[in-house]
Amino acid sequence: MNQLDFGGRTAIVTGGAQGIGLAIVKRLLASGATVRIWDRDRGTLDRAIASLPGPVSGAAVDVAVAPAVTQAAEDAVRDLGRIDALVNNAGIAGLNAATVDYPVEEWERVLTGNLTSQFLCCRAIVPHMVQRKYGRIVNIASVAGKEGNPNAAAYSASKAGVVSLTKSLGKELAQTGVLVNCVTPAAAKTAIFDQMTAQHIGYMLSKIPLGRFVEVAEIAALACWLASEDCSFSTGAVFDISGGRATY
Repeated sequence: MNQLDFGGRTAIVTGGAQGIGLAIVKRLLASGATVRIWDRDRGTLDRAIASLPGPVSGAAVDVAVAPAVTQAAEDAVRDLGRIDALVNNAGIAGLNAATVDYPVEEWERVLTGNLTSQFLCCRAIVPHMVQRKYGRIVNIASVAGKEGNPNAAAYSASKAGVVSLTKSLGKELAQTGVLVNCVTPAAAKTAIFDQMTAQHIGYMLSKIPLGRFVEVAEIAALACWLASEDCSFSTGAVFDISGGRATY
């Protein structure tokens, strides 16, 4: 593992109790960061924290609920003293169904869980970062947000929204010392697969030229570099990690 210097730095990782988020937390801790995990599942959160070495704490937060995010941000600033990096990782897959059959309530649930949640977290944390004239925001999107997956219109649209949110916010903050970038991974074998059909999983694998799913540690390596001081001249950008599926 290449070492990044997060000595004296703090980070919040949403959905950090399992999967991609947990891999990012582990990488940050190994690089010297102090980490606060936001996850809505208290049991999974407690188990994750108990298994992790280093300065890590957690808060049970539903990042799709505005007052909960506002309170969690205030608590984090109070407890940690500063927030240097925010990794917006929490998200859901949603139903696999044809667009014309997609339930409206499921569409709204996925858009809220994947896109509105990232907006709320950015909205709560950005003022603190701007005041300190330093910050790194990393939004986890998906290659589905670039290409659109069939029978996953809500997920694809929500992740496309994350890409656009990143571009807009990155331009807004370009003169402040706060950089905003996003990552567009191919699918990784995590608990989110439990929400998908076998047919949909097979479709995603068939589209990856490298012929395998991405490892969570590979996503973590890219996300943590974007969250570090070494990332100093990229903002509003989209970083591909899709095994060759999309390179634009």
